[in-house]
Amino acid sequence: MLGTYTYNEIFRKTIVAFGTLFNNIEIRRSDEVMKVPLAYGPKQKFLARLDQNPDPTNKRIQITLPRLSFEITGVEYDPSRKVSPTQKIKFKKDSDENKNVFMPVPYNIGFELGIISKNQDDGLQILEQILPIFQPHYNLSVKLLTTVGETKDVPIVLQNIDYEDDYEGDFATRRAIIYTLTFTAKTYLYGPVTDAKVVRKTQVDYYANTDTTTAPRARRYTVQPESTIDRDGTVATTLSGTISKTSTGFAVANASGINQYDNIYIGNELMRVVNKSGNNLSVIRGYEKSTPTVHSVGSNVFIVNDADDALLESDDDFGFGEIYSEFTDMKKFNPVSGQDEDI
Repeated sequence: MLGTYTYNEIFRKTIVAFGTLFNNIEIRRSDEVMKVPLAYGPKQKFLARLDQNPDPTNKRIQITLPRLSFEITGVEYDPSRKVSPTQKIKFKKDSDENKNVFMPVPYNIGFELGIISKNQDDGLQILEQILPIFQPHYNLSVKLLTTVGETKDVPIVLQNIDYEDDYEGDFATRRAIIYTLTFTAKTYLYGPVTDAKVVRKTQVDYYANTDTTTAPRARRYTVQPESTIDRDGTVATTLSGTISKTSTGFAVANASGINQYDNIYIGNELMRVVNKSGNNLSVIRGYEKSTPTVHSVGSNVFIVNDADDALLESDDDFGFGEIYSEFTDMKKFNPVSGQDEDI
């Protein structure tokens, strides 16, 4: 398992999302509006820059206050949010394949946000724009897994607030007021995303005894998904008259293409044909939990068959067709060839 390359950039996305929360903080002084700069890095870095002696050969401009800085302080597994590690999430890729990924692993990322200002009013303006948002958490929607479009709410929890007034020396020394806010981001990590074919048929064979190498199959159960609506748009015929919600017998214009035990679809209702006499049909109404309704004369009648089943996709609603078979031919199924062969 180790050594399988996977990089979903989840840590990076969480860091960027966290920083974006504080990207539009501003302060106001009389008629002046100033956007507070934000950068990733430890606040000690900016404090050290403040304390540097001027260098005439260095063209860099001295940093301005106030400003915001943030950084990661730690990563920790969160057992309280653990889910089944063997369960998989399936995402539709196309009509024949899904994308699979194991359930995400919960991790907490610690963040530290530093507010550095040279006077108390600037710092309090910034602080009051941040604190009311967290009560004590704020849910941030992050697209953690872009390959399948998986978006999760990541709670950002405010854990602690520290205050420090760094003012030492004489009046010429620059003052730095520092508020340090500690946060925890409750994110998730995903493993590799794999492709898997959509299962369109399940077959179970029962053998005559436990020695399956020599025993023939005696019974077989086969289950396949069946469409419960018309999908190919092919009209078989039309209704010859209006039918009520409870009517189980009616006539169609031409029933030559409809056989006993076919599924037909009118409006949004699926019906099962149980008998046919000429152009008259006897049906089971509301088949596969569809809702019986009134259908007017001339309504299109569709046949729901294998052509519609072939158009099913993994995220569609569908029913199941079951087949039970018994055998006495002394054969067994070969999964390689897909055929029943002599023992």
